[in-house]
Amino acid sequence: MNTSNNTNVRVKSFTARILTANIAAAIGCLAATGCNVDAQYQKHLRPVDKIGAPPQRITKGGVDIDVTDSQEVDLVEAVIAHRDLYRQNLERLHDYYATKGFSAKRDWAAFELGGLRKIRGFRYIQDAEIPSGDLRPVASIAEADQLYQKGLSYMRAGGHGIPGIYREDRMVQAAETFREVIHKYPNSDKIDEAAFYLGEIHKEYLPDQEPIAVKWYERCLQWNPQTDHPVRFQAAVVYDYRLHDRDRALELYKAVLSTETGNGSNVEFSTRRIAELTREPGGESSARTTSSP
Repeated sequence: MNTSNNTNVRVKSFTARILTANIAAAIGCLAATGCNVDAQYQKHLRPVDKIGAPPQRITKGGVDIDVTDSQEVDLVEAVIAHRDLYRQNLERLHDYYATKGFSAKRDWAAFELGGLRKIRGFRYIQDAEIPSGDLRPVASIAEADQLYQKGLSYMRAGGHGIPGIYREDRMVQAAETFREVIHKYPNSDKIDEAAFYLGEIHKEYLPDQEPIAVKWYERCLQWNPQTDHPVRFQAAVVYDYRLHDRDRALELYKAVLSTETGNGSNVEFSTRRIAELTREPGGESSARTTSSP
């Protein structure tokens, strides 16, 4: 066997060993509850809160948040920053290998990215991950526009607006991209739209994400009160049927009638729901029997 053949055999053998090791690691991770993989991480396996000291209320970046102490904020911010940096560099490595024609290494990077997107990264401090409501979408920035369009393309690839089609990995990519728009270009005129679609993703496509969905809807409204998106209606439905905060839902349904009149079905539903929630007696009972849109 000549030198070239020997080299090819060694490369193939190395590739097989790497893929075998990665698959074995993935199987091991699925078997361990600590790996926190969506498909395996059922509600009955979620960690139970430890009883400890009451949380402290602090202000960080203009946002009031509940924390254990100041060290928690630093630790969580470090995890989030390194989590995003790891993903971004892995994506760059994948694209580099693709450009250079190294198909085997490109596949390794793609395999690792696929596993990374299946792992649920906990929001240890939800409020700290969402920028302040003081941002304003005032600048037209080409790079932000391109990134925003990339997020929309990921949503479409994930099945947004296409019944019967859903790819969670693409929806997670879309969410990551919209967050990148907001964090990299906080004065872009696309941040409010990115916030709306983050609300949509967390409401419709990711499990148990209602509290984060309404926060993104509210940021969209704070950043642009004249938004064309039906943000008040969408938030009202989440508060009403999933979070069971009927007072906040009623407030938002009423806002729909004065500010989001362009969608007839939303207005009709809001009108009916307001009547049900304010009906005396028995309003609460009828509210429970109404199906959500």
